[in-house]
Amino acid sequence: MILHPAIIALYLSSFISVALLIYSSSFAAMILRKWDIGSGSELQLSLERRTYLISVILSYLFFFQFLSLFLFIYTADNLHNLFTGSMCAAGTLNVNQYGYPVLVLKIVNFILAGVWLIINRIDISAHDYPLIKNKYSLLLFVAPLMIAESALQTAYFMGLNADVITSCCGSLFSSDSTNITSEIASLPSLQAKAVFYISMTLTLAAGIVLCYKNKGGLLFSILSLLSFVISVAALISFISLYYYELPTHHCPFCILQSEYGYAGYYLYLTLLCGVVTGIGAGIAGRFSNIKSLAPVILVIQKKLIIASLLSYGIFTAIVTLKMILSDFILEGY
Repeated sequence: MILHPAIIALYLSSFISVALLIYSSSFAAMILRKWDIGSGSELQLSLERRTYLISVILSYLFFFQFLSLFLFIYTADNLHNLFTGSMCAAGTLNVNQYGYPVLVLKIVNFILAGVWLIINRIDISAHDYPLIKNKYSLLLFVAPLMIAESALQTAYFMGLNADVITSCCGSLFSSDSTNITSEIASLPSLQAKAVFYISMTLTLAAGIVLCYKNKGGLLFSILSLLSFVISVAALISFISLYYYELPTHHCPFCILQSEYGYAGYYLYLTLLCGVVTGIGAGIAGRFSNIKSLAPVILVIQKKLIIASLLSYGIFTAIVTLKMILSDFILEGY
């Protein structure tokens, strides 16, 4: 195992998170069994008092979950020079079989944590906590995933061995490889660009319709998620090429490095903000028929729609400007 300040920080945060999740999950199970807002029993009053504490704990916990994703990626990139054959985080994550599963779980948990915080924000806006069972049911779904993430992250860091020869991003994200990333890297640039811009346009249109006509919440959520997936594929397929100005370098991790202005961090941050708020906006609309939420639900939903469209708009603008201003010329440009 390699001892590094960032690794130790990730260890400590994951252990604390697991402990708090276990405690919060036990409370969530009690809420689902015993909660009755119409009751004046001592148990109900105790649950109402404790839900304030649990909400605060989970809010901080999920906030640190957001930070842990970027700290994990930063750490993987920062350690790449310790492994022969590695040029960036792509090689570090490939040192053992746990690296990429941890990254995928962290992204999934980032999105789920964001959705939980949105539901919690809506719930505490009403006096009768109408969504309390919804949000604690979601917590019981998220908790095992975050615990699994912590376990895999521990296995990954424990399994890091500086003597291992790993693969560089050039081979992992090459069109000559035999994996899903090679399939994405080999996509024709013109078609990939068309799919990317069409998905963003459809998401924008669905967001505008939802914002002004309050219709199509589910469609907007689906398109937001689809745009996120397509955008990640686009980063591998053609966007990264404009940063590297090389026709064969499709790595989505090298753009996190200083020579590219740490572009990857704000590109990924805007994508994650876009998908979380986009899904949250669609979910918020499902609660508009709850009487106690009527005064606030449309306001919250519109803020989420605007946040999602701004995030995706910023991402698209950055990518488009890079393509226009770059001296690199790609087929289909």
